[in-house]
Amino acid sequence: MCCFYIWVPVVQAGMPQTLSTSDMVTPGSLSPPPTEPTDGEQARQPLLDGVPSSASLDTLIQQLVPTADYYPEKAYIFTFLLSSRLFIEPRELLARVCHLCIEQQQLDKPVLDKARVRKFGPKLLQLLAEWTETFPRDFQEESTIGHLKDVVGRIAPCDEAYRKRVHQLLQALHQKLAALGQRPESLLGADKPISYRTKPPASIHRELLDICSDPYTLAQQLTHVELERLQHIGPEEFVQAFVNKDPLASTKPCFTEKTNNLEAYVKWFNRLCYLVATEICMPAKKKQRAQVIEFFIDVARECFNIGNFNSLMAIISGMNMSPVSRLKKTWAKVKTAKFFILEHQMDPTGNFCNYRTALRGAAHRSLTAHSSREKIVIPFFSLLIKDIYFLNEGCANRLPNGHVNFEKFLELAKQVGEFIRWKQVECPFEQDPSITHYLHTAPIFSEDVSQYFRPVICRMQQICLWIC
Repeated sequence: MCCFYIWVPVVQAGMPQTLSTSDMVTPGSLSPPPTEPTDGEQARQPLLDGVPSSASLDTLIQQLVPTADYYPEKAYIFTFLLSSRLFIEPRELLARVCHLCIEQQQLDKPVLDKARVRKFGPKLLQLLAEWTETFPRDFQEESTIGHLKDVVGRIAPCDEAYRKRVHQLLQALHQKLAALGQRPESLLGADKPISYRTKPPASIHRELLDICSDPYTLAQQLTHVELERLQHIGPEEFVQAFVNKDPLASTKPCFTEKTNNLEAYVKWFNRLCYLVATEICMPAKKKQRAQVIEFFIDVARECFNIGNFNSLMAIISGMNMSPVSRLKKTWAKVKTAKFFILEHQMDPTGNFCNYRTALRGAAHRSLTAHSSREKIVIPFFSLLIKDIYFLNEGCANRLPNGHVNFEKFLELAKQVGEFIRWKQVECPFEQDPSITHYLHTAPIFSEDVSQYFRPVICRMQQICLWIC
């Protein structure tokens, strides 16, 4: 069981107001597989070409298998590979797909139909390429690689280019797995707050404004950190975060890394909240604290303009923590007009209606962008997790007749697929190691009771999602 703590903002009276915290539908080609769904599987309108809104697991697996005259839609491939792990382990799924390919194309015969294999081969390799590119962690076990090599080895005699292609595919896979396994040191620690009974000595604490006094530069570096961390979150983690035992499966799916990267990203959000509050509370004089508040307001505004909504919400949440919001004399010296505008954009009223409108605008800009700078969309991550959680809780994985509720997983894939496209954007801003190092390692105050800093976060709702 794992636990996510998600900060959800609540607006209250007083100053300042309290706020806490794609192309996946590329058409397929040719006709559906030659198998017919069982009774009741197409009682409703198909959601994709030839795909019912619900079906047995066997039918959905067959729909994934290419033939000489058929290749599944890209949307179907992503949706099924994402959701199938709730019912069958990826290595077992690959084994069944390979078995069906060998059986249907008669690849176990001593003499192959070369003309047929030459039509089938490129489609099989395309499916394997999409699978290894989108879900590389499915291929961490040697047995899985063995299934891949076996099926490709059976078609290789018909065209040596197949062997070369799979070699390139495996090389790219190994590079991707190596990159995912070598996470930067900044992703592995420094997220835990530090407790101080008194103000920490200057020898171990430097103020952020001494390192970076330009709000736009800091917003760029925050965006760099966000995109770096997002790159390590695999789409499968969104499913594995909410996995329940499939009532029709004999064993529960076994996930090796589960949701480590997803959880680390949520911790980064919490760290940034505390860092903002710490930086504001550190100066001894009201005038200096007011300057820090105005600085972070400008940073938040630049994050909004960039499309970095996660850092934006973290900054707003940090500025509304009790130790900051209760500094009435400090806030009296702050020009708060810009802050109230930002709060309005992230207002939780109407299920974050204003934020969702801004997010749609940023997503549209990303689709029509001519530069990497315009492509950046970093959503408020905790709200994305919350949306996926309630989608999962509100709809059953299986219908009463035992069929897989594929309509639910199409909606899940739509949300996750959009996020995957956003996280693949290359950061256009050059990294400043001194700033990012400070963001990851600067001491931050904890919620531990102390005379100097006591964040009694009474105005924020803390939602704990217990996930089996």
